[in-house]
Amino acid sequence: MDLSPDLINGAALPLVGSTFLTVFLAELGDKTQLATVAISGTSNRPLLVFLGSASALVLASLLGALAGGSLAQLVPPELLQLAAALGFVLIGGRLVFSSRRPAGETTAPPAP
Repeated sequence: MDLSPDLINGAALPLVGSTFLTVFLAELGDKTQLATVAISGTSNRPLLVFLGSASALVLASLLGALAGGSLAQLVPPELLQLAAALGFVLIGGRLVFSSRRPAGETTAPPAP
């Protein structure tokens, strides 16, 4: 996994840029960001909270990149893209339908 030629001639920049933008936009308002805000709000050490949060995100991204690379060798890329797209559609659909419920309404049965 030698990246030096791509980094030197700039061929890696479009992939790095699109990956950064996609992950950055996906993380805005995500549970990770909300957890970081909550932890930072209860401490007076925002730099340490940032370091912990950033380290966790880097590790999770590394695991995803390694698993994705291995999975891409076993499953055709088109099928992986379709599975990812369907997953996002399902998540989005759940968010849309749950946001349309009146406030305070839950799916749990009422308590006896």
